[in-house]
Amino acid sequence: MSTTQLSDIIDVTVFQDLPAVNSPELTAFYMSGIVTRNPLLDMLANSPGKTAELPFWKDLDADSAPNNSTDDPTDIATADKIVQGEQIARKIFVNKGWSTSDLATELAMGANAMSQIRSRTDTYWTRQWQRYLLSVTAGVYASNVANNAGDMVIDVASESIAGQTSATKFSRSNFTATAFTLGDAFTATGAIAVHSQVYKQMLDQDGIDFIPNSEGKMVIPTYMGKRVIVDDLMTVTAGTTDGFKYTTILFGDAAIGYGDGAPINAVAVDRKEEQGNGAGIETLWNRKTYLIHPFGFQYTGTPADGFSPTMAELATAASWTRVIQRKNVPIAYLTSN
Repeated sequence: MSTTQLSDIIDVTVFQDLPAVNSPELTAFYMSGIVTRNPLLDMLANSPGKTAELPFWKDLDADSAPNNSTDDPTDIATADKIVQGEQIARKIFVNKGWSTSDLATELAMGANAMSQIRSRTDTYWTRQWQRYLLSVTAGVYASNVANNAGDMVIDVASESIAGQTSATKFSRSNFTATAFTLGDAFTATGAIAVHSQVYKQMLDQDGIDFIPNSEGKMVIPTYMGKRVIVDDLMTVTAGTTDGFKYTTILFGDAAIGYGDGAPINAVAVDRKEEQGNGAGIETLWNRKTYLIHPFGFQYTGTPADGFSPTMAELATAASWTRVIQRKNVPIAYLTSN
């Protein structure tokens, strides 16, 4: 009896070239403008090494007063200089394999295997990409509290249910306080990411307006003109006594840079004839290289494996150091009940 295997139905080259059913570009985070992918970041993700350097010119120092002009030829002015800064991004090298047994394939019924594999692997990687993205934002939060006196954070949450009031929950005043951590750059944020429990509070306060999507349907939620992204992956932490605290994030355009690398043998099929007690096992392997970087920060962590930071490592304060002024970083955080 002849059985069709993964290696028979998957042409690795074709698999890689097929349009993705789901990809980061189709997520609400990407479509809102929060995340920006560009050829430079793709090039850096594909370059040798574990890190990528992102140099930038620092602004002219507005606190440096201009010279008073005189008619004295011996009065010599000294020119200031423009200084370059550097952001360091860390690449993320990950892979995942899915195995199938020949015997199970012979007994299975249902959808075409190629279509099923294609649809589910894309979805898997999109979910992983989003988890890495939110781990990065959690690390920026932790770094800001540890190193910059929390100047990007408004924390109104109570550590106990008994202490919770309207003042410890999402509100217009808490939202504007968060936006104004950017000072006179408060208009720089254009989207807000919330947990569904916080979104419910926004709805109960009648604060949500809906705008039409590309099909003219009123389905895109906004709050004070900012697009709302609802995702239950948003950080939830337990209070020290009881109850929970929810992190809401305000994002500006291009707050997060994103590059996609092309690993060697990004897709491969491995066949082991001896496995399954000789029945045969095949494994489909996917490999990814991500570059996900918050604007205005350096990656300063040390991955335990020496290669790629885990999600848990990305979420720590030690992984990130801010290298530009606070008001130039288009991210702000609100922690509430």
